[in-house]
Amino acid sequence: MTDQHAKAVLLNSLHEPGSPLIVTNVWDAITAKVVSEAPGVVALASASHSVSNVRGLEDGGGLDVDEAIAAAKIIVGAVDLPVTIDFEKGYASDAAGVRENVRRLVVESGAVGINLEDSVGAAKAPQFPIEEAAARVAAARAGAEDAGIPLVINARVDTLAGDPEAWDEAVARANAYLEAGADVVFFLGLGTEELVAKAIEQVHGRISVIGYPGAVPLKRLAELGVSRVSFGPGTLGLTLAALQRAATGLTELGEYPEDLGFSFEL
Repeated sequence: MTDQHAKAVLLNSLHEPGSPLIVTNVWDAITAKVVSEAPGVVALASASHSVSNVRGLEDGGGLDVDEAIAAAKIIVGAVDLPVTIDFEKGYASDAAGVRENVRRLVVESGAVGINLEDSVGAAKAPQFPIEEAAARVAAARAGAEDAGIPLVINARVDTLAGDPEAWDEAVARANAYLEAGADVVFFLGLGTEELVAKAIEQVHGRISVIGYPGAVPLKRLAELGVSRVSFGPGTLGLTLAALQRAATGLTELGEYPEDLGFSFEL
């Protein structure tokens, strides 16, 4: 068993209902290293929005596949922990392209997990037809098998982001993606305890959600049986807000912020 294979197995095992994996999303080598050194952190996840924005690009195809894999390699190479990469829609127009790009990502970067989106564009854009979206998940699984790694696939369901009333379709998609080879379903739009509990009951596999101010508290998500919580580009926003506050205070000749002395190195 290779080190990469072992990390993939470990990452999968960390998605435990009731004791969720918390992944604080990163976007480059230094954020990966700093977060990896935080007490209790056992795995990392990138956020495509952040990875794109820090390069001056829009999310949702701003990067091409070569740039996305290069960015993933930098993040993975900075740490010893398992890393899962937000791989958008696989950077491909069809399932065959998804398969090849996922194989390349696994082989060239060392990643052991991915997020795979089911929207044609951003989260509120139209989704791929359910059969096509499931085929893309299956292609990602095949690409991982081509690479010989049990990649952890976190398949995103964007349905409720576009239509909060389309519950039945969202659940049908979640179960179709699991049947196609996903390990976890990244279910957007679960903004209340009732919706989280309903998803846990009706989806035939593990559930991943996004955390944000006003969302269901982390401890309650654990009690409800969620398996993973991430924060997407919110962690970049958190970082930028702290930077802007510091810049404001320094410009006003205020006190030196204590965090100005934070020590870091690659």
